[in-house]
Order: sequence, then C-alpha cells, then structure tokens
Amino acid sequence: MDKLALLKANLGISTAVRDDYLNSILDSVCDELKKEKGIALDEKDNIHLMFIVDYAAWRFRNRGEGAMPRNIQYRLHNLLINSGGDNTDDLG
Repeated sequence: MDKLALLKANLGISTAVRDDYLNSILDSVCDELKKEKGIALDEKDNIHLMFIVDYAAWRFRNRGEGAMPRNIQYRLHNLLINSGGDNTDDLG
C-alpha cells in the first residue's frame, strides 16, 4: 500500500478530493525528515512508512499547530538515533 492510501485510511477519507493537499503534506513531512532532521528514509521500512503516515495525519488534523503528540515525539527521537540524524537538538 502506498503512503497516500495509508494516510487516507488513517484519516477515514475515501474520496480523491483532497489528494493534492494530502500529497503535499506527505512530501513536506518527507522533506523535513530528510533535509532538516537528517534521517535517511527507507519507505520500504514499515517503521519509517508508518511514522511518515502518522506524522502527516497529525499535521492534517492539527494544521501543524500545537504540541506534537508524545508518541510521535518518541518515535521521531528513535528514528534520529537509529538513522544517525544530525539535528538532534530540534525534536519539534
């Protein structure tokens, strides 16, 4: 299953009306993780894939405002440690 299909399932969206917006959120999340956090993403890795989907779902629901949920912070921290991220000071 691809990222968009998983994100739509997470959000309970069945139409294609918001696909462009959702794809933009997914691209933004991936760019942030790669460029700002220094995480080498492997979208074939289920841990990475589900983190991208959950992070994007949080961004969609909250428009990126407010505190990041603790479970996402914890998983991001683990990705930074396990992927050798170079920006551990900015956990969001």
